[in-house]
Amino acid sequence: MPYTTFDYTLTDHVAHISFNRPDKLNTMVPAFWTEMVEVFEAIAETPAVRAVVISSTGRHFTAGMDLSVFGGLGKAESSDRARINEQLRRSVLETQESFNVIEACRVPVLAAIQGGCIGGGVDLVTACDMRYCTAEAFFCIQEINIGMVADVGTLQRLPHLIPAGMVRELAYTGRRLTATEAKSTGLVNTVFADQASMLEAVLAIAREIATKSPLAVHGTKEVLKYTRDHSVADGLNYIAVWNAGMLLTEDMAEQMRANQEKRPAKFADLLPPKRLMKRT
Repeated sequence: MPYTTFDYTLTDHVAHISFNRPDKLNTMVPAFWTEMVEVFEAIAETPAVRAVVISSTGRHFTAGMDLSVFGGLGKAESSDRARINEQLRRSVLETQESFNVIEACRVPVLAAIQGGCIGGGVDLVTACDMRYCTAEAFFCIQEINIGMVADVGTLQRLPHLIPAGMVRELAYTGRRLTATEAKSTGLVNTVFADQASMLEAVLAIAREIATKSPLAVHGTKEVLKYTRDHSVADGLNYIAVWNAGMLLTEDMAEQMRANQEKRPAKFADLLPPKRLMKRT
């Protein structure tokens, strides 16, 4: 299906999402939040996808949430303050889902960041598996600069990616984190001289991931996510259970044959989801 806030392509098992509103600094208008959920639902339904790259166009990766998103927040639909607040809570949870789908995606998601990655942009890229940026890129937890607490994932995911003291400094001050700092703290894997070379390299990494066993890649992502939020003992038990069910796969035999024959391995796609009930 066509999307209005980004372009979507699928080539060589790599899905590519590219924000396409450079004249508006790729701000996250209302349509963006629903389209992100829709595109990752489409990815989930497409077994051929083995990696995802999120990139952008223009001067900035994204300037964050568009002000139009806040337009209806102050409109009272009830005289009961508690009901209004409960509705707002559900709206925030719905917004969070737009980036939860990135983290929940069965395949790795790579972010290629140029220019500013501001506000909601930080929420987005912290939900990705890996991040890469250009030399002029910067990251900003913008919410503190407009008098609010970041609520779409930055404060929950960033502490797992960079040192706690740096998270607090950025969250309390709203200052810009430079590309050099992002590399030194581990937020990004590599800093590139320009956007073209970055996108070429990131797509190459995604294509390399796509050559590996899709079952093994999916399992690795699941185990890494589980391990982040559990103890070492829980994580070891989880991988034991996972491999008890998944280890005896045709992919392992194919990889061994390919290694012996000095050729690229050929793996079948994962099976599409089997729906027990039809969606209305």
